[in-house]
Amino acid sequence: MKLGFNSAILDGCTFEEVIDFASENGFSCVELCAWPRGKAVRKYAGVTHIDVDHLDVNYIKNYTEAKGVKISAIAYYPNALDEDKEKSEYYVAHIKKCIEAAKKLDINLVNTFIGRNQKKTVEENLTMMETVWKPIVDFAEELGVKIAIENCPMLFTNDEWPGGQNLMTTPAIFRRAFELIPNNNFGLNFDPSHFVWQQMDYIKPIYEFKERIFHIHFKDIKVYKDRLDDVGIMATPLEYISPKLPGLGDVNWGKYVSALTDIGYFGYAVIEVEDKAFEDSLKSRKDSINLSKNYLSQYFA
Repeated sequence: MKLGFNSAILDGCTFEEVIDFASENGFSCVELCAWPRGKAVRKYAGVTHIDVDHLDVNYIKNYTEAKGVKISAIAYYPNALDEDKEKSEYYVAHIKKCIEAAKKLDINLVNTFIGRNQKKTVEENLTMMETVWKPIVDFAEELGVKIAIENCPMLFTNDEWPGGQNLMTTPAIFRRAFELIPNNNFGLNFDPSHFVWQQMDYIKPIYEFKERIFHIHFKDIKVYKDRLDDVGIMATPLEYISPKLPGLGDVNWGKYVSALTDIGYFGYAVIEVEDKAFEDSLKSRKDSINLSKNYLSQYFA
């Protein structure tokens, strides 16, 4: 596997600074954020290290090649099934720009969310997903680009309650989604941490969906049992969980990596930092990436 990090944690750094940091600290790749320039819609969103509206293909290719760093994927995680039609159409249009950029840059992978209308049922959202996403996936397939959907429920705060803002959250939904959109370029950006707080097995799906795993996230989560006992699973999750650096939460990383080696996954594996303990300064955020790398290095040659 090729170890890298998601660039959202280096918000405020330029494209060059992100690539330089990756190169200087021995990372093979970076998942580069490509949000439209403007105000962030939420924490860890709105970060732009590749501007797909003003893309300098040769510069990006030459700079990353000179530094020996690959771009694992273009990252853009909006809610393409937003109940506001105007917002949904805007997000879809930008997803397509990311797909075109991935093609031009020979990255050929875009990481994103399906999105969800949080006020509607899973079945209703699956119907909307097919309508909205089948044309996007077909468009990407024509360009030779893969779409990897992260399995994050986006159900952490009151404004995302009750249904969350991303449909692709469980193996049962994975199966239905792949039945409705069977294209081989439609798959997963798999993150075990989201299954931990949902009290689900995060190892078994690796085997079942091995052909659909296009990209991997390394992010940990800590469930505070005393808080869970106090508020219950119907509470907003951040009342009883906290994202942590790999090795500081409840994910069994040995089992996770073992399963990935079992299925022959040798693609990009990217650290995603959302640990509040490391947010006070740019130095702390950079340290968090290297601390994660130090822990995960036991699984990498």
